[in-house]
Amino acid sequence: MDIQQVWQFVFSLADVVEVPHHDKSSFRVRGKIFATVPPGEQFLHVVLDEDVARSVLSGGHESLEELWWGQRLYGVRLKLDGADQGLVETLLDASAVRLPNF
Repeated sequence: MDIQQVWQFVFSLADVVEVPHHDKSSFRVRGKIFATVPPGEQFLHVVLDEDVARSVLSGGHESLEELWWGQRLYGVRLKLDGADQGLVETLLDASAVRLPNF
């Protein structure tokens, strides 16, 4: 999956806006960040509840790793090159619709 496909999918979701966030692009719904794209556009950070993140990470997807904010598991870091489009879209949809309480 490439970054253009990510952008296309993200903006198909309801109420999504893109806002700069430090050195990243961030996608938000009602002011809350649900995903960011670091410089280089090779990765996607998806904000998920800790339990959801652990469940997704236990699925053995090679493109995923833990995303931490301080001492809290904050979501998943996804390498876009070779990532399954269905997985990426499912994660983004889950994150945008059910925003974690951070």
